[in-house]
Amino acid sequence: MTTQTQSSTINVEYLKTIGIVNNGLNGRGFANPYDLAVSGDGRIFVLNRCDPARATGIRIGVCNLDEDYLFEFGDGAGNGDTQFRWPVALTFDSQEHLYVTDEQNQRVTVFDSDGQFLRKWGTPGPGDGEFNGPAGIAAGPSTSSGDGYIYVVDQHNARVQKFTSDGGYVGQWGSQGSSPGQFNLPWGAATDKAGNVYVADWRNDRIQKFTADGEFLAAFGTPGYGEGQFQRPTHVAVDGEGYIYVADWGNERVQILDYEGHFQVLLRGEATVSKWAQEYFDVNPEEAAERYQSDLTPELPPHLNTPYHISSQTEPYFWGPVAVSLDHEGRLYVVETNRHRFQVYQKR
Repeated sequence: MTTQTQSSTINVEYLKTIGIVNNGLNGRGFANPYDLAVSGDGRIFVLNRCDPARATGIRIGVCNLDEDYLFEFGDGAGNGDTQFRWPVALTFDSQEHLYVTDEQNQRVTVFDSDGQFLRKWGTPGPGDGEFNGPAGIAAGPSTSSGDGYIYVVDQHNARVQKFTSDGGYVGQWGSQGSSPGQFNLPWGAATDKAGNVYVADWRNDRIQKFTADGEFLAAFGTPGYGEGQFQRPTHVAVDGEGYIYVADWGNERVQILDYEGHFQVLLRGEATVSKWAQEYFDVNPEEAAERYQSDLTPELPPHLNTPYHISSQTEPYFWGPVAVSLDHEGRLYVVETNRHRFQVYQKR
């Protein structure tokens, strides 16, 4: 379902859903996906966080928009170079290097676009270049002097840290609190084409915008359920025209704001059966029959009126929309950790 303001200058069209729950430890399908990033050639890299019972299946799966499952990498739970404990977010830089945060291993791991390990950095602590729960990560635009900087949301240290692409510490900003420039369990991050940095300030229910050096510019949103209000936003993305996309996780929705933070569009989800799921039903007709007999958009009793209850019972809606991402064609990807899929939209 899509709603927008009468004055909105954009329309967002649903394209498709990709995903199916992966009941094994590898292969086609997802297990509690937490984020995705799209490479310059259109390959979609999906971070599978998995639940503790399937921690050996933690990996990054790679597919494309046509739903070809291409390959995967990552060697499950651990602290080896190609392993993860609690991976959170990923991003590509201008050199097509993929950066992945791990909030339990307290580090950033870097791979090339073929999934080959390149390097890692980070140690636990509150000092410069140290981490306590690294979460969101974003790459700044390239500069005349070389690669752009890497920004890491240091969740429990209530700050953003700035690094060179090889992990060299540059600077930081932020402290615990609710005033402008302060954070309370910050989570996702993004940059715009001018190099400004946006942070999903999770427990403060807002998005904050900074210069590349951490100067506070603006804050968008207040706690609530209305348009332009948030309940525990987890992720943010910004397109080339300055529109801001927010994973409004606690409200089970995505909101789109203009560059000044004014509400434009609300997405609840419009999922259809993915190609992978349809292929599964084709060879398991008894399960297809059960699905078609089920009421996947039921009328709920009045006491089940929270966003969580509505989304958990309404299959096309987002349930656990933990991340938003954009590709080079302006397509929006919404990652649903609870339904092991992502939905794809196009701004018109």
